[in-house]
Amino acid sequence: MSAMKRTRVCGGAGGFTLIELIVVVIILGILAAVALPRFINLQRDARIAKLQAARGSVSAASALVHAATLSRGGVADPIPCAGGGATADNSNGPTGTVCTESGIIHLIFGYPQVSPFSGSPGILSAAGLTGIFNPTQAQLEAEGYTYSTSSGSATFGVVGATDASNCFFTYTQPTVAGRAADISGLTIAGC
Repeated sequence: MSAMKRTRVCGGAGGFTLIELIVVVIILGILAAVALPRFINLQRDARIAKLQAARGSVSAASALVHAATLSRGGVADPIPCAGGGATADNSNGPTGTVCTESGIIHLIFGYPQVSPFSGSPGILSAAGLTGIFNPTQAQLEAEGYTYSTSSGSATFGVVGATDASNCFFTYTQPTVAGRAADISGLTIAGC
């Protein structure tokens, strides 16, 4: 048997062929085409979830403030609110106030009132969407929410919605005694 000599090529550059690179680019393009729409849908789903969370906070705050008002039976608090503000009257009438841990909330027929950013604390403050009791617009938007008011109604939305006029819910304060505040369902077509 004869021994075969093997020669080794040293210093030869190894790498990918042009065909291999084209195949990799095509595969990456296909993956991007499949993944991008799913990523966009995840962002939409996140905005909808954030809006649902805000609606839950507003709904819970409205119910808790109303329950606190009813349980206190219109008897005014003897001392000022520990969270700041005046002495709450706990009135279930056309106007009133109730004391919370964070401060005083202004009421309309026992439910938190709708108030602008610079106004008396109402549903926006009661809902606690930020760590600040009576947030400014910039502070609320930093948390990812939008808020606007119009004649007894507040519109809550999320920052980054593709069509803000179709990504919201509303809170409407009661206009007569014995009626609850109205919280609309979510409008999510533009989220």
